[in-house]
Amino acid sequence: MTKKFLLIFPRSETEKPIIYHLVKDFDLVINIFRAKVTPEEEGYLVLDITGKDEDVQRGITFVRGHGITINEGNRGVRWESERCTHCGSCVPHCPTKALHIKDRSTMEIGFAEEECVECLSCVKICPFKACTALF
Repeated sequence: MTKKFLLIFPRSETEKPIIYHLVKDFDLVINIFRAKVTPEEEGYLVLDITGKDEDVQRGITFVRGHGITINEGNRGVRWESERCTHCGSCVPHCPTKALHIKDRSTMEIGFAEEECVECLSCVKICPFKACTALF
């Protein structure tokens, strides 16, 4: 099983080897999409955690024990369809095709959140700020 998470670290926990323990102690595979974890600052990680369901749950309990906020399935990039003008500027810049042309006849843009890898290309290129980073 693979689950997506957004972890928000308080300042006091940014220098602890929490991801190391998830891998070593809970036999989990971690894929980090985006991170900012620096000493003396609040930090965040957007990641996938893969493993047996019970191991993932034990690992999440461990992480919560360190005062880390966990948003399950939450992403650090948001696409706001009501702000999108469907200009298509983002489509060629999206490496995973999370942003894609949904309907060729109308050139309507679609967003497949599960395909997004948090590269932030869309945030940089969107002239209408339909794509935003939460951090």
